Amino acid sequence: MSSHSGTTHVSREPGGAGARDGIDEIHILWISEGMSCDGDTVSLTAADQPSIEDVVLGLIPGLPKVNLVNKVLSPSLGGEDFLAPYRAAARGELAPFILVIEGSIPNQNIIDGDGYWTSFGNDPETGEPQTLNWWIDQLAPKAWAVVAAGTCATYGGIHAMAGNPTGCMGLADYLGWEFTSQAGLPVVNVPGCPIQPENFMETLIWVLQHAAGTAPPPPLDHMLRPQWLFGKTVHEGCDRGSYYEQADFGLDYNSPKCLVKTGCWGPVVNCNVPKRGWMAGIGGCPNVGGICIGCTMPGFPDAFMPFMDEPPGGTLSSMVIKPYGAVIRRLRGLTNDMVNHEPRWRHNKRKLTSGYDPRYRP
Repeated sequence: MSSHSGTTHVSREPGGAGARDGIDEIHILWISEGMSCDGDTVSLTAADQPSIEDVVLGLIPGLPKVNLVNKVLSPSLGGEDFLAPYRAAARGELAPFILVIEGSIPNQNIIDGDGYWTSFGNDPETGEPQTLNWWIDQLAPKAWAVVAAGTCATYGGIHAMAGNPTGCMGLADYLGWEFTSQAGLPVVNVPGCPIQPENFMETLIWVLQHAAGTAPPPPLDHMLRPQWLFGKTVHEGCDRGSYYEQADFGLDYNSPKCLVKTGCWGPVVNCNVPKRGWMAGIGGCPNVGGICIGCTMPGFPDAFMPFMDEPPGGTLSSMVIKPYGAVIRRLRGLTNDMVNHEPRWRHNKRKLTSGYDPRYRP
């Protein structure tokens, strides 16, 4: 792992203008032209606690007025009117704004100007495509906050796996892990393939409350993930976890039991999906019989392949827990049988046998 992995990023005192006094109005410039499938934008539309519509409509008390610029809201099909806020921000004429990047960042340097990997609009003067990298270079230093949406943007994701020709990376890899925005914030990483919608909205709300001057900076872990969302493992929130403790493993995907032996990485992956669900609290990989493949982790996908094989250490840990689990399962079975009967004094006979001792006897 890179040297930054040992550094804990704690909440920093904001240094940008308006951080202490509060911001009344802010733009969110969302660019999804990174190497991605646009799945994070799609997933965001499922959020309802709150929804992105609630934020844009000003229905959340205490937040600044939010102007969201995303291509799904484009007034035209890729026209200059859509790009106008981005161009204004690049010129330093639109502030403050939050820059959201979706998709992994390719390495333009390896092709030495001969072509491009991905672009966002065309240069008005030359007509040539303007690369994603150019936009990040122009906008990130001017942004009040920078947020990476989804695993591709946070750590590179699938496009950054071994053998890829693009040299893809995450946003913090591109900007530098010590990058800070105008508000003094590092890149805020919200991983997920795609993002869990409520996780992203909860993070965005915190950032907006910080912009309004009503909340401190969001607490981030050493990989710049929100600590309150990614501080626990899948296993710690999984309703199948008790089966693991009892060494009761499922061997196929129809089983309701622990899925470690079918390839689940839940015991070591930081993610809250089993507790939060996916849409309206429903779903989430292990909740519906799917294994965790580690999609929120910096090492995804390489460190978790091949999928659907028992993870390293899984055999040893399941062997070690077997004798303990067998004893615990038996003891709990005996206790379950004991407490599944009513006490003897609950009857309809003429004599009270509950042990009641009246204070005053006739």
